[in-house]
Amino acid sequence: MDAYWLGLVGLFAIVGLIAIRVPIAYAMIVTGIAGTMILSGPLVLLNQLKDLAYAQFSNYDLTVLPMFILMGGLAARSGLSRDLFRAGNALLGRFRGGVAMAAIAACAGFGALSGSSTATASTMAKVALPELRRYNFSPALATGTIAAGGTLGILIPPSVVLIVYAVIVEANVVSLFAAALLPGLLAILLFMLAIAAYVRLVPGSGPEGQIASGRELLAATVGVVPVVVIFGIVIGGIYAGVYNPTPAAGIGVVLVALYGFVSRRLSFGDVRASLLETARTSGMIFLILLGAEILKIFMARAGVPQAAADALQSSGLQPYVILTLIIAAFLVFGCLMDSLSMVILAIPFFWPVVSGLEFGLDPAALKIWFGIIILVVVELGLITPPVGLNVFIINSLAPDVPMRRTFLGVLPFVGVELVRVTLLVLFPVISLALPRLLGLL
Repeated sequence: MDAYWLGLVGLFAIVGLIAIRVPIAYAMIVTGIAGTMILSGPLVLLNQLKDLAYAQFSNYDLTVLPMFILMGGLAARSGLSRDLFRAGNALLGRFRGGVAMAAIAACAGFGALSGSSTATASTMAKVALPELRRYNFSPALATGTIAAGGTLGILIPPSVVLIVYAVIVEANVVSLFAAALLPGLLAILLFMLAIAAYVRLVPGSGPEGQIASGRELLAATVGVVPVVVIFGIVIGGIYAGVYNPTPAAGIGVVLVALYGFVSRRLSFGDVRASLLETARTSGMIFLILLGAEILKIFMARAGVPQAAADALQSSGLQPYVILTLIIAAFLVFGCLMDSLSMVILAIPFFWPVVSGLEFGLDPAALKIWFGIIILVVVELGLITPPVGLNVFIINSLAPDVPMRRTFLGVLPFVGVELVRVTLLVLFPVISLALPRLLGLL
């Protein structure tokens, strides 16, 4: 069989394995090993495998992942999510739908500590859903808000998926963190506007606002100070060039742990659970990265990525049309796999295509702009019907709410996310302004 066609068969094999619930890491490893053996024989395969894992995992940029994951685990067990929601409610609760807006703000704040969408969605669901129900929000809006708010964990720095993307395309992590901030703030604004419109257009979906007392506002403000300080030290230090992301993550872990112990919210049992969770999550990510590297070797030998790039670049289609097709492909992938798997599997195929197109940007800026667009699209895939990972997470925590109602609740957020994707595509300055201002581009 021709090498190119063998590569295409390998792609269909991966999709088939994922469809029958084979973990994506194993699907990529099996396909990559089998394909390379068929193309080049076992000796070539063994020669490549002997130092592949070391070469992959000795990448310094990957050392930041376990630390940020640990910081998120400690933050979840230190009660910081409750403090964030309480502060958001005190500030925004006066508006109609304000409690739901507070949940969005709290999701953004916790996402800045955890860097994970699923962790943000599951943690904030436990904190915010009971409050939304107590204030008589409709089940659709309550669950839809938390599912959508959880997606902010992917983009608001620090982001685990953003770090992995930077490693794959060899981009600067700090520049990507800076580029993600304005699009993340734009998402918060659009989500809040969506809630404000929803509670006015759908009768009975949300109550009138209640103004917090001065004492409640003061207590909530004091309670959120540790989060602001930790975020400022970790992310502010990165942006200011005081330290790179790896020591910043270490500092964040220490600060969150100190806060948890001083406030007596964190026990040694919690630390042990966080360490075990970090080990499991990091091991899963590293195994997926190894599988992606094995698959990339096979696909490179088969010539699939280069053939796809050549075909699209010579198709006569405009660059923005090709970019739209790539965005559509990521939305389809969102029905099959989680956000991290999507980025690891698809970026090695699509980045060569995009890097050969002319968008009026230099290579460094193009990596950042494309990365932010893809991260936003990946966010969208987490809540897009008929399959959205965050919706399933929320449904498992609120089993009394039919999944159909939760999907109805996320539709306004899907709409504003499509608006945000369009804005980011048409106006690259939204993503590139802060990195340029900080001298990172």
